[in-house]
Amino acid sequence: MDTTSAVSYTAKLIDGPLEGRTVATAFLDSGDPQARIELNADGGKRYVYSRAGGLEFDGADSDRPTAVEYRFIETVFD
Repeated sequence: MDTTSAVSYTAKLIDGPLEGRTVATAFLDSGDPQARIELNADGGKRYVYSRAGGLEFDGADSDRPTAVEYRFIETVFD
C-alpha cells in the first residue's frame, strides 16, 4: 500500500471509556495525524482523546503512519 496517498489511519484508543477500540480517522490537510479527536457517544456525550507517542508504519519507506495511539482527556456533556 502506498501510504503517501493514504487519506486515513487507525486511531488506537489506549485508555479511558473506549480503551482497546480503534476508529478510522482522516489525516489533516497537511498530511499529519490529528492532535485531538472527539467521538460522539450516547446521551449527548463526547469523548475527547489526545495524540500519544505511539505510531505504527506499514513498511520502512512509509512517510505516514497507519496507526496512531490516543489517550483519553475528558468527557464533554452537551
